[in-house]
Amino acid sequence: MKRKFLLFNSTNELTHLITKYFNWIEGEYHLEDTPVKTTAKSITETIQQKVWDREPQPATLSGLALYLGFESRQAFEQYETSGRFAAILKRARLQIESEYEKKLHFTSATGAIFALKSIGWTDKSETDDYSNLAANLKVEIQVTGPIPAGSEKEVTL
Repeated sequence: MKRKFLLFNSTNELTHLITKYFNWIEGEYHLEDTPVKTTAKSITETIQQKVWDREPQPATLSGLALYLGFESRQAFEQYETSGRFAAILKRARLQIESEYEKKLHFTSATGAIFALKSIGWTDKSETDDYSNLAANLKVEIQVTGPIPAGSEKEVTL
């Protein structure tokens, strides 16, 4: 599962390792014949049932980084931001984001929402923020013409 050296000789090698990770997290199983009794004359039939040897796991960025041999998430992100493997690692991240996004359709999507927010997603609509505009708005009143009277006593004819 874990590579000892952080050495990718080619983009094909890295792509192959990423594909192996996504296959590995699907788990392993074998089929077993399981007897099933029928009600008619106690005839026993068998059906094939899936028995897990290794349970499936969710796709995670940390899991991918560990599988590829990185020693930290920061090292993974550094490779992802620059270098000849950046595009491949960005695509792998997008594949994991896609898995989180699929979980948003479940009844309890809290974990998926948290994971997506932690990798940069936001649930706020991107609109112009006018709340700070009032603090920066300066109003000047310029007096032109005669000053209005404050009461009837100030009016002269």
